[in-house]
Amino acid sequence: MSKELLEANPLVEIKEAYQKKKKFIRHHSDRYKRVKPSWRKPHGIDSRVRKRCRGEREMPSIKYKKPKEIRHLLPNGLRKVRIFNINDLTPLASLNRFYCGEIAHAVGARKRIAIVNRAKELGICLLNGNARLVQEIEE
Repeated sequence: MSKELLEANPLVEIKEAYQKKKKFIRHHSDRYKRVKPSWRKPHGIDSRVRKRCRGEREMPSIKYKKPKEIRHLLPNGLRKVRIFNINDLTPLASLNRFYCGEIAHAVGARKRIAIVNRAKELGICLLNGNARLVQEIEE
């Protein structure tokens, strides 16, 4: 994968990588209802999946890792950075084509409003920019 191609149209590369993403299903989840399909590594001494026998389910391994250029990219083509205060926005001002912000959960409503306003001034994309901004009306 060349860097020129990635810079030209990064979203195409991302969509192709996410389409190739393999779903790993837990062994015997199709056989027993009590065994949920979310992946768990088999630990049995005679487990055919653990021994990687032919014809059995694949286990997650390093070969399923995404290419380095598109790792940690969101579907919009940007990488995510957590924001705790207004000062965290200044490094993102020049990198707003590559990174987007996500306001941390611990940030209160007053600081959240200030962060959203400053991000609009700097042209920074916020993933949760409208979360917890509406004040509750007391009845």
